[in-house]
Amino acid sequence: MNTSSIEIIELVTGGDNSATPVASIVVLHGLGADGHDFVPIAQELDLDAVGPVRFVFPSAPVQPVTINGGYEMRAWYDIHPPGPDGSRAEDEAGLRASQALVQRLLDREAERGVPPGRTVLMGFSQGCAMTLLAGLRAPQRLAGLVALSGYLPLPHTLEAERSDANRNVPIFLAHGTHDPVVEVARGMHARDALRALGYSVKWHAYPMEHSVSAEEVVELNAWLLEVLGKD
Repeated sequence: MNTSSIEIIELVTGGDNSATPVASIVVLHGLGADGHDFVPIAQELDLDAVGPVRFVFPSAPVQPVTINGGYEMRAWYDIHPPGPDGSRAEDEAGLRASQALVQRLLDREAERGVPPGRTVLMGFSQGCAMTLLAGLRAPQRLAGLVALSGYLPLPHTLEAERSDANRNVPIFLAHGTHDPVVEVARGMHARDALRALGYSVKWHAYPMEHSVSAEEVVELNAWLLEVLGKD
């Protein structure tokens, strides 16, 4: 699968899509959503101090999702229902396919003139899982990873597969304490596992469900200005 096979929405901050971006933010949506989902959030951010920033909103392919009775929807990978002991079998083939697709999206930004060190990878829910999967394994150093309301996929492979270039990549990790879709414990497990491997994780918990809060947007804005303000 190449990037031309998926739908991509783009916008450049400052209201001028013809401006030359000095940074990029690739945003991965959650299960059943599409690239439009986080456009309003991006429009709430004030990154003028950085200069023109290109937001890239890809839409995941449409595929059957087992946990939803095989109903076809946009998904980065399949999700299986939990077993009797609460454990879940992960769709490793689907995760790996989308990992390769996300890496091609990152490479595409570099080809268009924004180096990896000026590119942030961001995702919500399923998109959060893909951000951690692909971002921590990306071969070139990224500006940062934003992981919202999700979890760490394929954790048993991370230590062996993680990229040396991104061992110190800044990570903004956030979760709702009342999340009924992805329990906050899964976000906390991701935080603890990443910190145990030496990653710099800024953890934020908010009194919300499976969503994004106004306070979260404010703190994310400040973090983005910090990581993108560095040369």
